[in-house]
Amino acid sequence: MSSMANGLVGVVLAAGAGSRFGAPKALARDDAGAWLPRACGLLADAGCEPVLAILGAEAEEARHLLPRAAHALVAHRWNEGIGESLHVALTAAQSVHAQAVLVTLVDLPALAPEAVARVAARWTGDTGVLARAVDGDTPGHPVLIGATHLRGLLATVGGTRGAAHYLEAHHAEPVDCAGLGVAADVDTR
Repeated sequence: MSSMANGLVGVVLAAGAGSRFGAPKALARDDAGAWLPRACGLLADAGCEPVLAILGAEAEEARHLLPRAAHALVAHRWNEGIGESLHVALTAAQSVHAQAVLVTLVDLPALAPEAVARVAARWTGDTGVLARAVDGDTPGHPVLIGATHLRGLLATVGGTRGAAHYLEAHHAEPVDCAGLGVAADVDTR
């Protein structure tokens, strides 16, 4: 993996089988192209280095969609839920000494670059930062997690349990991203 320019690591969670969707979302595409490289590009454009794509279902096929600057990590227990993928991501972020992690989902094809930039702008070097994109009262992605929170979050995520409980309990700063696709995840065709 490349060295971190500013301590901000990007993560795209893309491991699920997409059972409601009908196929793994890491392989999904629309008129604008494949979702996985688009999500990786949004994080890279916001200053994340490296960008980690957490893969699972059809990982080898999805790996071929990654841009050069993105690194694939396989969540071997991806079928247990999003918490397993997040655990792999945060463990990897700790191993490269990330000072903060910016997490998004592959299934947000309408996510606007402006939303990613707004949340990424909360990264000022404070490892205690905790922020998330919101659309009105609806929480979404990306989520910014400072290194101070990694150990506590890792102790609580797994299986189907993601980070929502931790973000609520620790009063993550809401970042207004209304109308920017932050909560428009795709579950059906």
